[in-house]
Amino acid sequence: MKVFGFAGWSGSGKTTLIEKLIPRFVKRGLRVSLIKHAHHTFDVDHPGKDSYRHRHAGATEVLVTSSRRWVLMHELRGAPEPSLDEHVKHISPCDLLLVEGFKFAPIPKLEVWRAEPGEDLLHPNDPHIVAVASDTKVDTKLPLLNLDDDAGIAEFIVQHLKLA
Repeated sequence: MKVFGFAGWSGSGKTTLIEKLIPRFVKRGLRVSLIKHAHHTFDVDHPGKDSYRHRHAGATEVLVTSSRRWVLMHELRGAPEPSLDEHVKHISPCDLLLVEGFKFAPIPKLEVWRAEPGEDLLHPNDPHIVAVASDTKVDTKLPLLNLDDDAGIAEFIVQHLKLA
């Protein structure tokens, strides 16, 4: 399994870009999975649903399954947040694992950067960033990709990971 990450500040367009890239990878015949790090408390089930009730009753893990999908929810209950490597162990075999939100993970990453939010670039301080995707000119020695060229970005990732 090849792993490739997307780093950038909130609002930079990581999720939108990944949403455009996944169908391009799938069209190439790649089996793609994703790990996304959320910075805030989030819920995938809602009050009143059985999974929510069981989780709030104290279950550490709740697996919900149907003929269409399954999801495993694990409550940390005060335990430390697992590392990216620990999360990867839960992923079924795939050709390409995309990772969003683990800014400083030691994996090859694309920095998604826009001038608008006014945040500093990450790549000068992260040797694992292999290219920058932006909607503006960026002073960098790394490959600079047009953020709106999802076909070109997909091709860069496939070539970088030697998936072709």
